[in-house]
Amino acid sequence: MTHTFEDLEIRSLARKLTKSLGEIFYQASFRNYSFQDQIMRAAISVSNNIAEWRERSTNKWFTQFLYFAKWSIGEVRSMLYTASDLWYLTGEQFDHFYAACKELSVKIYRFINSLS
Repeated sequence: MTHTFEDLEIRSLARKLTKSLGEIFYQASFRNYSFQDQIMRAAISVSNNIAEWRERSTNKWFTQFLYFAKWSIGEVRSMLYTASDLWYLTGEQFDHFYAACKELSVKIYRFINSLS
């Protein structure tokens, strides 16, 4: 049984994704600060929502916060398209981040379903 949010694989994957995105969007040369803020806040929101659920630790809140995390991943995926359209990401970077977001979204969804 998982005892802390730090033990959850989905939280670890969310943290890894956030770090990887930060390596691109927190570079000193990146100048679109509103875009940077939006994509990074969405990415950070994923692991924060998982942590908030675990700290509340009631089933009612559990599913709600996991869905918040899943929705934030959807926001990151949407922003990846914009990042690609604005040439902030290469095609290879887009594919990598998109696959990571899809994997995390599926794992969160499966985790939600396993609790039912």
